[in-house]
Amino acid sequence: MELNDANLQTLTEFLRKTLDPNPTVRRPAEKFLESVEGNQNYPILLLTLLEKSQDNVIRVCAAVTFKNYIKRNWRIVEDEPNKISNGDRTAIKANIVNLMLSSPEQIQKQLSDAISIIGREDFPQKWPDLLTEMVTRFRSGDFHIINGVLRTAHSLFKRYRHEFKSNELWSEIKLVLETFALPLTELFKATIELCQTHATDINALKVLFSSLTLISKLFYSLNFQDLPEFFEDNMDTWMTNFHMLLTLDNKLLQTDDEEEAGLLELLKSQICDNAALYAQKYDEEFQPYLPRFVTAIWNLLVSTGQEVKYDLLVSNAIQFLASVCERPHYKHLFEDQNILTSICEKVIVPNMEFRSADEEAFEDNSEEYIRRDLEGSDIDTRRRAACDLVRGLCKFFEGPVTAIFSGYVNSMLGEYAKNPGGNWKHKDAAIYLVTSLASKAQTQKHGITQANELVNLNEFFVNHILPDLKSPNVNEFPVLKADAIKYVMIFRSQLPKEQLIQATPLLITHLQAESTVQHTYAAHALERLFTMRGPNNTTLITAAEMAPFTEQLLNNLFKALALPGSSENEYIMKAIMRSFSLLQEAIVPYIPTLIGQLTHKLLLVSKNPSKPHFNHYLFESLCLSVRITCKANPTTVSSFEEALFPVFTEILQNDVQEFLPYVFQVMSLLLEIHSNSIPSSYMALFPHLLQPVLWERTGNIPPLVRLLQAYLEKGGASIANSAADKIPGLLGVFQKLIASKANDHQGFYLLNSIIEHMPPDSITQYRKQIFILLFQRLQSSKTTKFIKSFLVFVNLYCVKYGAIALQEIFDSIQPKMFGMVLEKIVIPEVQKVSGAVEKKICAVGITKVLTECPAMMDTEYTKLWTPLLQALIGLFELPEDDSIPDDEHFIDIEDAPGYQTAFSQLAFAGKKEHDPIGDAVGNPKILLAQSLHKLSTACPGRVPSMLSTSLNAEALQYLQGYLQAATVQLV
Repeated sequence: MELNDANLQTLTEFLRKTLDPNPTVRRPAEKFLESVEGNQNYPILLLTLLEKSQDNVIRVCAAVTFKNYIKRNWRIVEDEPNKISNGDRTAIKANIVNLMLSSPEQIQKQLSDAISIIGREDFPQKWPDLLTEMVTRFRSGDFHIINGVLRTAHSLFKRYRHEFKSNELWSEIKLVLETFALPLTELFKATIELCQTHATDINALKVLFSSLTLISKLFYSLNFQDLPEFFEDNMDTWMTNFHMLLTLDNKLLQTDDEEEAGLLELLKSQICDNAALYAQKYDEEFQPYLPRFVTAIWNLLVSTGQEVKYDLLVSNAIQFLASVCERPHYKHLFEDQNILTSICEKVIVPNMEFRSADEEAFEDNSEEYIRRDLEGSDIDTRRRAACDLVRGLCKFFEGPVTAIFSGYVNSMLGEYAKNPGGNWKHKDAAIYLVTSLASKAQTQKHGITQANELVNLNEFFVNHILPDLKSPNVNEFPVLKADAIKYVMIFRSQLPKEQLIQATPLLITHLQAESTVQHTYAAHALERLFTMRGPNNTTLITAAEMAPFTEQLLNNLFKALALPGSSENEYIMKAIMRSFSLLQEAIVPYIPTLIGQLTHKLLLVSKNPSKPHFNHYLFESLCLSVRITCKANPTTVSSFEEALFPVFTEILQNDVQEFLPYVFQVMSLLLEIHSNSIPSSYMALFPHLLQPVLWERTGNIPPLVRLLQAYLEKGGASIANSAADKIPGLLGVFQKLIASKANDHQGFYLLNSIIEHMPPDSITQYRKQIFILLFQRLQSSKTTKFIKSFLVFVNLYCVKYGAIALQEIFDSIQPKMFGMVLEKIVIPEVQKVSGAVEKKICAVGITKVLTECPAMMDTEYTKLWTPLLQALIGLFELPEDDSIPDDEHFIDIEDAPGYQTAFSQLAFAGKKEHDPIGDAVGNPKILLAQSLHKLSTACPGRVPSMLSTSLNAEALQYLQGYLQAATVQLV
């Protein structure tokens, strides 16, 4: 694409169309941009537009498109083409920093993100001058530019907070500190001085305080992995100023907004985080500063109001106290009973209260409420922080703290009892307090695993939780009902089984509640209870115990999906999946009606898939319906196909990318249930499965390979008869997969199925080419994974076509090739093969080579006979060799760049392991003994003499054992 006005104009028009709400205009424009993004100069055209276009909307749109383009294409992946030309890469890096710093804020943010994506791949090796170029801008004195640099540095360095330690990471941080630490400290001091100079200028203060917040975030990132020497030497500068900023109160910076945190709150929150980091990780060096921070943060907590805008500040401040109080050498700060009482009364109890903002979220923003409360993304809520502080205090002061709180709990419950309608929030706080006091250790899988012995959980359940669950009106006091349900869920491992059984039908009733939070919690609690394990590793609650409630459970779960706000509720769908899995054949009578509801739901969500978890559990539920019903009666598979195929066809025609891997898995499951033939509805689809575009997306590869394997297994012969022209396409897929280090094993899965199931004469003409492709790949990049797969394939070929055919095909490619493969690959590498079926295939294949291949007895190959036998006995008796050479680093599929629908394996579409040899060979050791016996009778005296001259004594001993077990002798 040339850099000219015509192209800029075309690009402008298509960008404008991508903003069109009408999908018939928008989608083709998106497809067009996708089709041209591989052209040279495409990113440069976007950057030109975002710099020079007169239309602000187009500038922002170009910036967002550019960032997403970088996100998808910048990373260079082994085996895959480089998607951005080197010229474009150089031009982007040369211009992007300047462009970012001179752009308005909206565009600056997008370009800043793009720089950090490029930086993650190229900095420091391929972009050494990035930091120096940024640091020089600190001297500009223009805070629009300085904040642009700080924002970019923040997005570049924040990964240091969660990266694993490695030499590479340390050397990068060291380089960053050498270039960045001193200028950052100087900028910090200068900015604080400017704040004092401009103390009465509100506009200047806003800019300066956003700089200080970014500087404080950078401080956190650069100090996270270890305490850098520079910051240790300059600790006084940083900590004195941090302390001063914590205690600062400037009337001009206070906001009237009750919801949105102001600049002052954001800065103080980050400083609390920085102080907590030092208190936790560098307590010795931080000790001189700690008491004044405790005092400042304590005063901050006591004087800060209940408004939502202070939530982050208060929760970070409480988290600071929580991290300090559980360190042994700060224990003395909290030992005094008055201090404990004061913390409980002034910090913990007020921040456990259910505020009107929480009530609004509960009613109007239930999804966010659930995410915070159930999934623990409530790191920045007051309640969560107060809870953590209770846990921290209980580490050293469990007795006194429990005693103080028991008093509060009783008085709150007393208040509630006097006037439930007016005082229900008191009970809510009481339940929350009991929960935080009682829970010492918690896991996602088991709920609370360790509880405070001083709290009687069962008694509290019977007296205060059960009455709420049993209340005849499910819609009264929804918050308390949700609390009660959550209590059962959290303490499910502590409560006795009979109480859980008693709670189950009550939870089923709560699925009908109008409150989204309440019926979601009920679904989640049931799903968690159904996964609990009993004493002998079966489920704790059995299908038989659920029998009286099965119908109501299924009815209520499906009805709950129809409640407002829950049409794509992932918790309900997960509970449906788990109920199917628990109840097994008990669901069969209900499936005819339920499958209609599930397919209808699938049709609706496929129009615009937006909830990945919901969709995943929906497909899992479909798989369970199929598996359970067809296990009882395999002929019902056709009625499932009738229900599902119309929706699947629509998904395939509309190319709903997120759903294709799922559809292929469900189709495999269905096809594998058929007895040995392929229905015509599947055959019609076969050519479409070979289209290259489907194989471009990594997420499609595992399920598509499995589906093609099912086709081959059920109808290799019918493919050979009626679709022989498609065999080259099938082998083309194999060729594409084998060329990729990440997917070569999938190529072998496909090849092995072709060898096993296709009629031999249908692939005769292609066999030699298959071997040549494999040898080319061996020469270009020989990896352990490839060799293991190659060995299994070669031996499967031998089992299927015989040892002579194997030897002849190798030697037809190049004379003496068969001996080279045995000597260089089979003998030294067979020990690496893993997996019972794979080892069996190799054992049977090698046995055939040893005993059914005349060339092994009478040519220059004979010298390899004993080493090959020795390698086979090693495969039987020695531990597997799982070493991998140092220079091999396989990219994980997860590392695939940008957003691609990753392959999501459906647990309930699982495939049974297939053994191509089956019962024909029970024990390969016995087969070896019998085959050697047969060989020795054909040429008497040869076998024993070959064994006695060169097989080592240990291997010989094992062999004698096999011969005895098979009751045969060598002659």
